[in-house]
Amino acid sequence: MSADRMSIGEMLAATVPMARTLKLEFLETSAERAVVSLPDQAQYHNHVGGPHAGAMFTLGESASGAIVLAAFGDQFSRAVPLAVGAEIAYKKLAMGAVTATATLGRPAAEVVAELDAGRRPEFPVSVAIRRADGAVTGEMTIRWTLRPVDQGE
Repeated sequence: MSADRMSIGEMLAATVPMARTLKLEFLETSAERAVVSLPDQAQYHNHVGGPHAGAMFTLGESASGAIVLAAFGDQFSRAVPLAVGAEIAYKKLAMGAVTATATLGRPAAEVVAELDAGRRPEFPVSVAIRRADGAVTGEMTIRWTLRPVDQGE
């Protein structure tokens, strides 16, 4: 499949080695929401038999990246998306497969307007990580920026 015909999940799996390694499944990717699943895999368990904290972080960050691609992919000829910070809180024991749902914390049009005005916008992406019974096991906020291509750093 050519790059312009790849889904966002296929593109991330092709370009982000950790997404492939963890066998992340991109269930939904739109400008409004991204849903990504981490299958239950014994080789990525922690000391209590659930998904390792690092695997859960990668799951949440990957969901945030998917929504950024969906919401701002049309801006990538003039700006590079970069994660600039992240916070995670582990709320409950996660066991089995877990799913991350990401949502933008600011309207995409507002972020693009800042870029149009010559500024380097920052925006949060909120992520809820849930186990199969629906309980929230983790919450993340990833701060992203769209760095104009002429502002190399």
